[in-house]
Amino acid sequence: QVQLVESGGGLVQPGGSLRLSCAASGFTFSTYVMNWYRQVPGKERELVARITRSGGSTNYADSVKGRFTISRDNAKNTVYLQMNSLKPEDTAVYYCNALSNIVNYWGKGTLVTVSS
Repeated sequence: QVQLVESGGGLVQPGGSLRLSCAASGFTFSTYVMNWYRQVPGKERELVARITRSGGSTNYADSVKGRFTISRDNAKNTVYLQMNSLKPEDTAVYYCNALSNIVNYWGKGTLVTVSS
């Protein structure tokens, strides 16, 4: 049974930091590109960050470059998103995504709220 379980969301003040985790199970984690997306109600889901299978290459949305860092631990089947210098516009539900040439798995999301 495939599972992607996000954790680490919550309420944080502007300028603060959070670290999201996504624990994967039920598939060969190291063979999947891993992504973090986010979605605000009424808007399309947005790709925030991507990391290759080995972790050797990453890509970021322009809106988070220099503030967010994606990483993965293939031994722990976990992908992370370190979020620094958070802004109110970062408020969203953050989703973990596992992508291969054949299938696309999603977690249920974790809410991040940036507010004073």
